[in-house]
Amino acid sequence: MRYWLAAGLTALSLLNAPLTQAGTYTQTKYPIVLVHGVSGFDSVGSLIGYFHTIPWNLERDGARVHVASVAAFNDSEKRGAELAKQIVPWAQAGGGKVNLIGHSQGSPTSRVAASLRPDLVASVTSVNGVNKGSRVADVISGALPAGSWIEGGAAAIANAFGGFINLISGASHQQSALAALKTLTTAGSTSLTSRHPWGVNTSSSCAKSTEVHNVRGNTIRYYSWTGDNSGTNILDLSDPFLNITGLVFWGHDKSDGLVGVCATYLGQVIGDAYHMNHADAVNHLLGLRGWTDPVSLYRQQANRLKGKGL
Repeated sequence: MRYWLAAGLTALSLLNAPLTQAGTYTQTKYPIVLVHGVSGFDSVGSLIGYFHTIPWNLERDGARVHVASVAAFNDSEKRGAELAKQIVPWAQAGGGKVNLIGHSQGSPTSRVAASLRPDLVASVTSVNGVNKGSRVADVISGALPAGSWIEGGAAAIANAFGGFINLISGASHQQSALAALKTLTTAGSTSLTSRHPWGVNTSSSCAKSTEVHNVRGNTIRYYSWTGDNSGTNILDLSDPFLNITGLVFWGHDKSDGLVGVCATYLGQVIGDAYHMNHADAVNHLLGLRGWTDPVSLYRQQANRLKGKGL
């Protein structure tokens, strides 16, 4: 009887040990703020979230997570200003700072917010971020004659969609599709970086930067990762679209279907060859993906930030 009791207690302790460790795996010192990309939102009710299941997968092991809500369509400067205001109460309630993790246009948006309020930002992480521009945006911008009815019509449709996103997500952001397109081009991104240079090395198209930067007297750490495949799962309805947009990168650079690999580099590059496309990076559509599990990347990053005391 004693033997079985001792064996049972030993087994129970072994089971509890990894659970205790796992329970704090993502427990960063400061809250994590997830920042959506162009055409994005925080959530629609409690059913649909831009970062599908990612907030929960961070929170279940200790992280405090907020999902930002900025304009679905606007330039990164204005979105960044919105974000800078939004993080104030989260930082105040979370130890004085936040860790920003931005997908797509959420990356330059986060960079602007960090530049405006460096006292409130501990780190900026780019996920498939448009940090040096998108060739897709360049092609679309070049195909729309400036001031033409074609440009105006396309902008009106996108702005209307932005208004619809406002409606279903309960937001009230000002929308400007043309401003969003311009800021995501190579020229627009270069202009943004001239005003908010931290983390981006512009010495060449594929130049990488360093992790730690002094931003107006404040230390901020910068990181990035990206996928390099436009099509990863035949069951994913977004893959055909990304396979088409990915054609503009042929002969230039690998891409995730919307952004070239080198254009995503920010700070310390954690990885640039993950088997995922632009939608996979936020665990969409509904978790359909390639070989890389995007959720694990967010969890690993939270643990990395934890290890840095952030």
